[in-house]
Amino acid sequence: MYLLEVYFESDKEVISFCEHLFQYNKQIELHWKTSEEWGNHLILDYQVPGNETMESIAKSMVEVFVTHRLTNMINGIIKDYYYYTNMDEIERILDITNWIFSGDDADSANVRKNKDPSQLLQSLFIANIKNTETIHFDSVVKFQFKVFKDQLIYFVGLAIDEFKREEDHQAFVDMLREYIVKREPSYDTVHILQGNQFSFYKTSGKLFTKLELRMLMQKEPLYIVGLDADELNLAPLIAMAPKKIKIYGDHPSEPKTLTVINVFQERVEFQPVSSFPFPYYLKK
Repeated sequence: MYLLEVYFESDKEVISFCEHLFQYNKQIELHWKTSEEWGNHLILDYQVPGNETMESIAKSMVEVFVTHRLTNMINGIIKDYYYYTNMDEIERILDITNWIFSGDDADSANVRKNKDPSQLLQSLFIANIKNTETIHFDSVVKFQFKVFKDQLIYFVGLAIDEFKREEDHQAFVDMLREYIVKREPSYDTVHILQGNQFSFYKTSGKLFTKLELRMLMQKEPLYIVGLDADELNLAPLIAMAPKKIKIYGDHPSEPKTLTVINVFQERVEFQPVSSFPFPYYLKK
């Protein structure tokens, strides 16, 4: 028989630990009592020592930390390390940091270089569980988490960079909105097909040539809103300032499309590519 004593000060955390441990390993017996000095006192009773048992205990502690401590730690870093005080900004940076930390999409995995920070947490808990008969959850988090906190500080820094890019992009979008509101529309409706680069069609169904687009752009001082002469997705639309824009495709969340929607707002209508009204012009 092997025994491990585990202490949690928080009632919520000890309940969470017990629930997760039962999910990961049903062979460990739990004996729970309270201690005036240390709070909740658990005695873990198991027959077979080894990596599987330690991993079950460590993974349960990771779950407790991520559920009950991670948000406060991230908020503390945002406020105390990066000196943010605006609650809306803090909330947005927190959201981005959580996405970097635990996002299951390719972009978040790429940002964190395909590493799983939960594995670092687990290894830290395992290192503290090994060769000991007593472990204090609060003490481990407070005194043994420097490596993890340094990683979290790095993640928050990346989140702040992304937050600033979002702010800059939103300022750019706002400037474009103000610009087109003052413009007299050159076209009533412009039809767009999604692709690596937008294809622009007139109401007659004929494709705007690149030469036509460049000539339209040259008539407008687009440099004052930061648009390059070689930008052939958004800039032609700013130059035309159409009353209505119809975009056809299969990806409404595609970045170029989202930017057009954000700038032109209610003027934009998105439809599936099957609704494109001029299929006979596609190969011309």
